Amino acid sequence: MTTATNVAPQLGSASGAVTLKRRRRRGGDEDDTRKTNWWATALIAVCSLTVLVPLYLAVVVALKTPEQLTAGTGFELPNPIRWENFPEAWERTNFPQALANTALITVGSVVFTLLTSSVVAYALARNIHRPFFKGVFFYLLAALFIPFPIIMLPLVKQTAILGLDNQVGMILLYTIYGLSLNIFIYTAYIRSIPIELEEAARVDGASTWRVFWQIIFPLLMPMNATVGILTCVWAWNDFIMPLVVLTDPSSRTLPLAQYVFQGQFNTDYTVAFASYLMAMAPLLIVYIFSQRWVISGVTRGSIK
Repeated sequence: MTTATNVAPQLGSASGAVTLKRRRRRGGDEDDTRKTNWWATALIAVCSLTVLVPLYLAVVVALKTPEQLTAGTGFELPNPIRWENFPEAWERTNFPQALANTALITVGSVVFTLLTSSVVAYALARNIHRPFFKGVFFYLLAALFIPFPIIMLPLVKQTAILGLDNQVGMILLYTIYGLSLNIFIYTAYIRSIPIELEEAARVDGASTWRVFWQIIFPLLMPMNATVGILTCVWAWNDFIMPLVVLTDPSSRTLPLAQYVFQGQFNTDYTVAFASYLMAMAPLLIVYIFSQRWVISGVTRGSIK
């Protein structure tokens, strides 16, 4: 009896020690996972300078006078600050009209891109096992490897003949030329959606169009946000396509309007940079509020 009585406390203390060691080990593992990777942090900090330094330079130059800019290296703080660069840039670029043209083309391109690319990608994703649809899919992907300068001159001729050298033509061109990349993004995500959802809807009598618009399209919101923002950034900042397509000066976009600061022998950098900041502000605000959707959409689209 005495031996059994003495053994019981020893076993209890031993088990308690083992439990305590396990807790400490788990705590140590958790602490290890929570440690900061300083090498990766330093690399990210250095890479962020490639964005922050040009942005700082743009803001500083936009607030300087031409004399201040030529007297230093460009990185000095402006003293005094010249706010008159912004009203001058507003007038010289006819900013309200250029902003309205750019917004019209951008919004139209985003809407038509989401409607067309998602439908085409759905048809290809659900029939990719058929040779014809697989051939169409790879045919569209092949367009990603065709540089724009190769088709630039024929494009100018065709748009002029068809009367599409205006905002409507720009919307159609952005929708068509973005089709290849957008289908590639959409298709990977649609194939990850269980087909049982569609089969259950068809059992209830839903047609293919109703299945897509009421079931599939709402599930594509992360992809819609990703494709929409990528198209928005492209259409807003594009310079070469509006330059060769648009013929009416009243239809010019912001990048074309800012070209007035480039003279034959000189460039008005201070007013030009003020104009760049004004054009960048709306798109930057949109991206700040939507960038989490871009990261989420790209991540989900890469996982099947």
